[in-house]
Amino acid sequence: MPEAHSALDGLLDLLDLERIERDIFRGESRSALVPRVFGGQVAAQALVAAGRTVPEDRLAHSLHAYFLRPGDPGAPIVYTVDRIRDGRSFTTRRVVAVQHGQPIFHLSASFQAYEEGLDHQAGMPAAPDPESLPTAAEMLPRHLPGEIADRLVEARAAVDLRYADTPPWGSVGEPREPRSQVWFRTNGKLADDHLLHVCLATYVSDMTLLDSVLLAHGRGGWALGDVVGASLDHAMWFHRPFRADEWLLYDQESPSASAGRGLGQARIWTRDGKLAITVIQEGVVRVPR
Repeated sequence: MPEAHSALDGLLDLLDLERIERDIFRGESRSALVPRVFGGQVAAQALVAAGRTVPEDRLAHSLHAYFLRPGDPGAPIVYTVDRIRDGRSFTTRRVVAVQHGQPIFHLSASFQAYEEGLDHQAGMPAAPDPESLPTAAEMLPRHLPGEIADRLVEARAAVDLRYADTPPWGSVGEPREPRSQVWFRTNGKLADDHLLHVCLATYVSDMTLLDSVLLAHGRGGWALGDVVGASLDHAMWFHRPFRADEWLLYDQESPSASAGRGLGQARIWTRDGKLAITVIQEGVVRVPR
């Protein structure tokens, strides 16, 4: 199992795309629990590609993405950036990720020059202190078979992710309220680079958002094979500054599941109560026949 800091270094290398043309980048993949590229990885890499074509004083404030085809973890991914608009305040980019000659992912992202404006936010929900919660390495083996637990711990080794309550695979067969909370931060300090922190939050945001769909039906999830699924689309709005190497509360719920699809929505808060990010995702969630 990789050391936490070496795992974070590996993730940072994964996000450091190779520039092969002015607006064309190439990224590699890492193994995942399922035989396809992890959705959070391709979303984060696409945002890196978009961000590298934008002036440094323009900060990412939203992204909207569609997962089109499963990615092949054994092949590089080519990201082509389309410079849609460079306005006085806002910059818009479109990114298409391609493998084997076919698009697998599409991202639109918007960036804004900082400005003062009206400011209000919803209140932060109650949550246990992150340091009072077990780490993934401590918690996962309690609920999952050894090999699956080890693979999941390894896949998430770059991130300290702690569940505030029992995860789906810990309460199989016991439907409950479709809400979940996790605290997360990277396992190591990061440079003072706004785009890097936003991209790492994007990476983590795809790890647990559909858990709340599973909770409503007492399903354990992809690791246990009692459902099959994949991300369909993903949207994020970045409201206020945050650091991905400091504790963030990911408060998640599912308002609906139907027709083989489940919807997750969430807010991400800094530890001192600032609303940093809003996330919405829909995914395929099917019961195997």
